[in-house]
Amino acid sequence: MSEHVKCLIIGSGPSGYTAAIYAARADMKPVIYQGLQPGGQLTITTEVDNYPGYPKGTHGVAMMDDFKAQAERFGTDIRWGLITSVDFTGPVHKVIVDEKTTITADSIIVATGASAKWIGLESEQRLNGFGVSACAVCDGFFYKGQDVAIVGAGDTAAEEATYLAKLCTKVYMIVRRGEMRASKAMQHRVLNTPNIEVIYNTETKEILGEKGVDGALLVNDKGEERTLKITGFFVAIGHTPNTGVFKGWLDMDETGYIKTIPGTSKTNIPGVFATGDAQDKVYRQAVTSAGSGCMGALDAERYLADKGIH
Repeated sequence: MSEHVKCLIIGSGPSGYTAAIYAARADMKPVIYQGLQPGGQLTITTEVDNYPGYPKGTHGVAMMDDFKAQAERFGTDIRWGLITSVDFTGPVHKVIVDEKTTITADSIIVATGASAKWIGLESEQRLNGFGVSACAVCDGFFYKGQDVAIVGAGDTAAEEATYLAKLCTKVYMIVRRGEMRASKAMQHRVLNTPNIEVIYNTETKEILGEKGVDGALLVNDKGEERTLKITGFFVAIGHTPNTGVFKGWLDMDETGYIKTIPGTSKTNIPGVFATGDAQDKVYRQAVTSAGSGCMGALDAERYLADKGIH
């Protein structure tokens, strides 16, 4: 079974849905395949308070439902399905959905996002969204004046720890090894922030709490245990971009983030555009993701016009 579309959007977070809104309004008749996590990372976020236009805040799932409804209002064809392989050899790009359906497309917008890396504890998943978070910038505000912990040792963890320190009474930074991986400048910033306590050579054994986080059980390299009294637990051990299916076709950095021509969403393959967290390892916010989705649709529209595809 084969089908041809003018604009194929892969992924359905803020970036994919925004691309769809713009593409549909430009009469590009976009088709979206939602992937494994319809709505993207925001669907595992409870409160969203930093997206413009929601003065009272909203819920991540509700917000993505709004985005989806708006994309559908302009005629976007939204489908279940996972892209399992791609072939970008010719001028018309080919993808296989669920290992059986072939779709050819004049333009493709990759909006597959990224997934936070987790420690791997049962309690971490159970309390995800109820005190456990992978984004301090998104959720730190909810812990104003409280004690929190953050796990990680790189630049992102150091940056998020100092961000949390401005809001929280106390920030425990849990580092697995005897030193941080962060740049010297970021380490100095952490070590010179009086309300951050760095705990080296230590791992999290369990996150404590029933309906919300009320503590963390730590164990150091000597087997000694320690319990922290905290209300928030942040994981900052990195993200994995969901771009594996494009390896070998699209230029990526060593982590798997798709490289785009600066200031655009253009990849190394003409007619294939990358937006949102699949190509952004710096900002990773819903609002920047949506903005880049708009860029992807506009770049795709110009590409199709230049090719005389109407």
